[in-house]
Amino acid sequence: MDVTATEAKNRLGQMLEHCQREPVVIEKSGRRHSVLISAAQYDALVAAAAPASEVAQDPGRAFYAKYKDWVDMQNDLVEKYGIPGEEFRAW
Repeated sequence: MDVTATEAKNRLGQMLEHCQREPVVIEKSGRRHSVLISAAQYDALVAAAAPASEVAQDPGRAFYAKYKDWVDMQNDLVEKYGIPGEEFRAW
């Protein structure tokens, strides 16, 4: 939904309800200026953007993010059965 800034100001309550269903684009001077989105949509955008910066700094996190299911399965197997040949290892 596209609305002017004046219309958004005058009907803020309706715009807040509408943005729960879909983003509301606010135009100022005939050009797109801002977008009103729900808190849930905002949280999803922030969550999607945050891991990218963290993953870039930590290769371990990048590996875990990419292979999470496999790593979790391996950790479960180690907890259940231990490490094969552990008694022969120096650690």
